[in-house]
Amino acid sequence: MRALIRYGLAFVALLLIWELGSLALGPFLLPPPADVLAYFGRSLATRGFWENAGASAWRATAGLGLAWLAAFPLGLALGYGRRLDRAVSPFVFLTYPLPKIVLLPVFLTLFGLGDAPKILLIALTAGYQILVVTRAGAARLDRRYLDSFRSLGGSTRQLIRHVLAPAALPDALTALKLASGTAVAVLFMAESFATRRGLGFLIMDAWGRGDQEEMFTGILAMSALGVLLYEGCNGLERLCCRWKAVEVGR
Repeated sequence: MRALIRYGLAFVALLLIWELGSLALGPFLLPPPADVLAYFGRSLATRGFWENAGASAWRATAGLGLAWLAAFPLGLALGYGRRLDRAVSPFVFLTYPLPKIVLLPVFLTLFGLGDAPKILLIALTAGYQILVVTRAGAARLDRRYLDSFRSLGGSTRQLIRHVLAPAALPDALTALKLASGTAVAVLFMAESFATRRGLGFLIMDAWGRGDQEEMFTGILAMSALGVLLYEGCNGLERLCCRWKAVEVGR
């Protein structure tokens, strides 16, 4: 409830700033928020809007899910296995600064113009963020805890499940939350060309036709998608890391 109130107040403040900007620049450059919200409401009743929104939501969610499935286990392995870390980490940190969006033409060439290159690009971008943070969280765990667990007869599989993964999970889920914002930015770039569906396509198509109200409707929809992804990750963190909430409340 508090989150809804905070978002509501922030949205009202944004509308006020938007209205002032529209008055200063003129409705042709920046349409009034009332006009855009009215257009947005009408768009909700159209099939085309939901097809574009659904395509974007699928790509972003699938990309983040794929990133998590690949990066979290690998991050645990690098944080736990020192030899593996010494072999793989130089490659990870050498390629980490590379802006993954520049690989979009390569992905389009390899995987075609469908959903696959967009999903894989989001997964690659988010995966690096999750991987680096998970590795750091797992490596930070005091080795004495691992030795104590082994001395009690725990297997490697049990150690990863009951000690290593819970220790790194809060940091990894925080990285996933941050990656959700990056995923939306990458999604917009990936949908800006070589596609006929998605909110990014809707925004750029409206911009090309000079339809400001539809363009800002797409921007609002993509912003809402980002908020939903972030809050979804936030809810997942509260569900999976309940002990963290208890510690914060002390």
